[in-house]
Amino acid sequence: MGVVIESSIWEPNPSLYIFIFLCCFFSIFLLPYSSNKTPSSLFDHGFSSSFLRFQRSFLFVFSLASVMEGLWSVFGEFELVNYGASKEQMILFLSVGFAAALFVGTFLGMLSDFIGQKKVCLVFFILHFIVGIWKRITTHSSVWVANICLSLASSIFTVNFETWAVVEHEKQGHRQDTLSDTFWLMTFFESASLIGSQVLANWLVGSNVEKGISSPYTASVFLAIIAIIFITRGWTENSTLTFKEYRTSFKTCIFGDRRIWLLICAQACIQFSIGVFWVLWAPTLVADGREVHLGLIYPCLLGARMLGSTIFPWLISGPSSFRTEDCLVYAFTVLGFVFSIIAYDYQEIGILVTLFCLFHAIVGFILPSLARLRTMYVPNELRGGMISLSLAPANAAILLFLLQRGYYQNIDNAVMLSFTALGLFIAAGCMHILKRWGKQPYQNGHKL
Repeated sequence: MGVVIESSIWEPNPSLYIFIFLCCFFSIFLLPYSSNKTPSSLFDHGFSSSFLRFQRSFLFVFSLASVMEGLWSVFGEFELVNYGASKEQMILFLSVGFAAALFVGTFLGMLSDFIGQKKVCLVFFILHFIVGIWKRITTHSSVWVANICLSLASSIFTVNFETWAVVEHEKQGHRQDTLSDTFWLMTFFESASLIGSQVLANWLVGSNVEKGISSPYTASVFLAIIAIIFITRGWTENSTLTFKEYRTSFKTCIFGDRRIWLLICAQACIQFSIGVFWVLWAPTLVADGREVHLGLIYPCLLGARMLGSTIFPWLISGPSSFRTEDCLVYAFTVLGFVFSIIAYDYQEIGILVTLFCLFHAIVGFILPSLARLRTMYVPNELRGGMISLSLAPANAAILLFLLQRGYYQNIDNAVMLSFTALGLFIAAGCMHILKRWGKQPYQNGHKL
């Protein structure tokens, strides 16, 4: 007599999607009432028409970039599996990508400060265009080229779009307080675009993988062309700094200011935690042997990040606003405890998904908060170099852990998660020290 073993498949409750959507909806559209402003639309909170045109144009370009980033992040792993890549090969691809981001991407922010943000953002779309064309021509031989190009593009995406928004904002003479809205809207639109990229990738591939696997390449090329045309016709840019002036300013204002080093440390810790999460979230969820539909959990995580970004204006710019450093101390501390629980090897999927959503919600709040602090502390002409400098320790640490975990098997996932928790507690300490050290440099020029 045969024994029938039922397979257990875990899926999130469909009401979770509705709950996150409603929370985001009410958080956004009730904000004008709480701020004692006339409610009109998502973007119009009493700002000038020139600022609204600038903000909408920038968010359109940024959303295109986010969709392209999402297409490759969602489709890239599926493509490797379809071509039969082993676990060791995937780890090698990840390691090469982080190595490229470390040894080349670290200097792209400094380059953008020197030659102009718009030119480097154009490089982002050109890299995606090249990868799309390259993959249409070749398949297996293009994996290495695509991996390096996309890693550099991701470095540009993390550093230069924020810096470009700030520089354009200052050049056009918009009010400084409007930058806070741009920061949280960038996080909100990035998360929404990543969800949209998942839907787009699934629709393009369809049920016939052999025929549909090349469709995302075409979509990436098409989106890159649109963005390149829009950018080249939309903004002008003039670079005035010489290399000697930039080097002297960077040494004095960045290396010589301990408070900026605290910001660099905090940014490195949150980027390290995000990188570790995306490497380990799938193995952690399937550790107990049950089948999990990761494609259904992915939108929940990004929806939680959208919700977290909408909390930012309530806490920082709302009627009872708090100091940014205070909020970040609590946010980093909570994230540290979240990773501590996950590192304990807890395997109840429902609890893990809840912790993952909490992580992304808090990340959605932390990212615009750190961007706000950078505006207070860092001169705009050095901002790109400062952000790229803060990514270098995170990329180096992730590369080290990938090699130790993937190749040498010297550590396990719990060790990586424990170090991530420690880093987040250190970031909370940095924010506490930053608060105690008081006055912000450049307060008059960058007052929010």
